[in-house]
Amino acid sequence: MPVYEYECKSCGEKFERKRGIAESDSKVKCPKCGAKEPRRVFSAFARGPSSFSGGSCAPGRPT
Repeated sequence: MPVYEYECKSCGEKFERKRGIAESDSKVKCPKCGAKEPRRVFSAFARGPSSFSGGSCAPGRPT
C-alpha cells in the first residue's frame, strides 16, 4: 500500500497516510486540528538500496 504525504489547508500540519491507490482523499483528516480534505503533496520516494552507493541493485558492480 502506498504512503501519501498531506498538508492541512487550515493549520499547515504535514503528515503521512498509508492508503490504497483507489481510496478517496475525502476521508483523510488532519491529525492536529481535525480539518477534512487536506492537500496531497507530491514528494520524492524511496526504493531499496541505492544504485549510486554501490548497493546490490547496481548491475555489474561489486558489492
